[in-house]
Amino acid sequence: MHARTALRGTLAFIAALLLSSAAQAQLFRAYLAINGNDANPCTLPQPCRLLPAALNAVADGGEVWLLDSANYNTATVNIGKSVTILAVPGSVGSVVATGGPAINIATTGVRVTLRNLVLVPLPGAGATNGISMTAGDRLAIEDTLISNMPLVGVAVHAPAVVRVVGSTIRDNGQTGVYLGSGGRAAIARSTISGHSLYGFIAEGTSASTTRADIADSHFEGNNAAVVALSSVVDAAVNVAVRNSQFVGGVFGGGSQSVAGSGANFALADSLVSNNTTGIASFGAGATVWVSGNKVTANGTGFFASGGTFESAGNNALRNNGTNKSGTITTVALE
Repeated sequence: MHARTALRGTLAFIAALLLSSAAQAQLFRAYLAINGNDANPCTLPQPCRLLPAALNAVADGGEVWLLDSANYNTATVNIGKSVTILAVPGSVGSVVATGGPAINIATTGVRVTLRNLVLVPLPGAGATNGISMTAGDRLAIEDTLISNMPLVGVAVHAPAVVRVVGSTIRDNGQTGVYLGSGGRAAIARSTISGHSLYGFIAEGTSASTTRADIADSHFEGNNAAVVALSSVVDAAVNVAVRNSQFVGGVFGGGSQSVAGSGANFALADSLVSNNTTGIASFGAGATVWVSGNKVTANGTGFFASGGTFESAGNNALRNNGTNKSGTITTVALE
């Protein structure tokens, strides 16, 4: 009887140890600090130092809090679980790209939120993109700066839902935000500027529909501010923009269809100014619809080269070198 009782007590003790160990390994909230140590359990009293340690400690669906202004990685941060990574108010949580992207997301089904972060490259260290996403369900970027990456600020090659809110994406080598492979994006209250190719591009590269909605955002100094591009047969792209500014670029925005599939671009209640070409359509299958915009001080305001370019007839199209080029059809509002 005593032996059975002792055995039961031993088993209970072992179970308690296992549960305690599992709880420590599955924190809902992990903490990082400039004076942390990766040998710590990543709790608030004993924070860790770098993001990989916190990602190992936090549970799927949990949070990682960056408590101080500091850099929190030494190599690409690979995110393989659903997580929110945030710097607390007043702190600048930095993730530096070396030998690839600053952050890589390549796990099916994960939902990732990045809040109040700064993503920059280490000069000469082989950085590529700010964020690379090739698999996953959702990506939210909030109040974040992504700057000076050699290639792309945010590159999404997955049928994911992407939200960018209150963020600045600037001066990356090629493109601010790339969306492909049937992804869906919403961008609001953000600034995207200084890119040699695109501020934002939604590209259809497979038999799927890639969608984007952009509102209350500023695009400045990009080669092309916002583009809907269908590159292959059966690839549909729909991009809608409102209450935004396209200024100081070569192309303000528009659509292009390479293989005749639908590339649809709609612009409403926005300013298009000081570009070589304001709004354009290229290729059969490209569609542009414009309503209520101010289009001024561009080399050419509206430019149609194939496809369908329709205007509601209520745009302030004035003081461009050439206001309209090509066939611009006025369609009455209903």
